[in-house]
Amino acid sequence: MQSDDDGFARAAQALLDQVITTDTLGLVAGEVSIAVAGGQIPGYRAAPAGPGQHPVVLVVQEIFGVHEHIRDVCRRLAKQGYFAIAPDLYVRQGDVSQLADIPEIFSKVVLKVPDAQVCADLDAALAFARDSGQADADRCALVGFCWGGRIAWVYAAHNPKLKAAVSYYGLLEGMKSDIRAQDPLDLAAQLEVPVLGLYAGHDDYVQPEAIVRMQAGIEQSASGSQIVVFPNVDHGFNADYRPTYNRSAANYAWKLAGEWFKDHGV
Repeated sequence: MQSDDDGFARAAQALLDQVITTDTLGLVAGEVSIAVAGGQIPGYRAAPAGPGQHPVVLVVQEIFGVHEHIRDVCRRLAKQGYFAIAPDLYVRQGDVSQLADIPEIFSKVVLKVPDAQVCADLDAALAFARDSGQADADRCALVGFCWGGRIAWVYAAHNPKLKAAVSYYGLLEGMKSDIRAQDPLDLAAQLEVPVLGLYAGHDDYVQPEAIVRMQAGIEQSASGSQIVVFPNVDHGFNADYRPTYNRSAANYAWKLAGEWFKDHGV
């Protein structure tokens, strides 16, 4: 008879088996300090080790912060020739690695993070890349996941010089407050930067009608932005450390994201 412990062990091993681990061979990779207003914030940077001016990708974290999955995304991008950098965008508000669950992360940290701070920190991360001597900061894109997927839309509106952005299942509404003046739905029609939205067909955080309204909004813009919905997958389908991971959807979404960057000069 199978014990509960045996079942848990098999489930845990299945998650471990699906986790992607990208090595640092041929890369320069590791923690960095990024100068921002009032001091420094930590971040993770990965880039090809050889000389050259590499296009930049700003990598924006999930609500769980700059953890190993986000660092691995940076290494994957570096293997493709990018200078990838993921600043820790709410280190001032708290250390989410010490919090128990998503509601606690939201209430104690995420809801206290101003959009203006996030955009300024991403500007600073881009400046860090420019000053490194390894990056062509004029060819810059952004990719964000979950919480960072919302930021992809917000930062695209903030920085019209961004060449392209990709939003993985970013929230489209419901986050407005005195420190978050606009939702992506409010920004859609005025976008200039081409944003590719990659969304899940089953997502408790992003309702289908919100996606329909977002699509209508971006069609009014001159940005050429697009949304792709992956049927029969859940929020977090790219997160290979979570049960919602879907390998087929993740691989195809990654392909679409890479093509989006290339098509827009990054």
